[in-house]
Amino acid sequence: WELAQDIGFYEPEGFAEEGFIHCATEAQTDGVLQRYFTQHQNLVKLVIDTHRLTQKLQYDMSQTIGEEFPHIYGQLNIEAVVQVVFLDPISSED
Repeated sequence: WELAQDIGFYEPEGFAEEGFIHCATEAQTDGVLQRYFTQHQNLVKLVIDTHRLTQKLQYDMSQTIGEEFPHIYGQLNIEAVVQVVFLDPISSED
């Protein structure tokens, strides 16, 4: 996120291969954190105003979860980020 502020956009690792940024709705966030991020530290949640996005937002079905998730097909412009939430360490025992 610090680098994104310097360059004006966010692009995660793996973006070049996948071509989109994985996102989640507020209701999906806890499940995503528990499934994929229990071993990570210093996580931040970027709260996005979808009306401020300059790239395409599309909901796609996850075959493994059986639920649609939002994806941004392009770089995330930092002007779309309306809040940055620093997350506490995630425990797999919660």
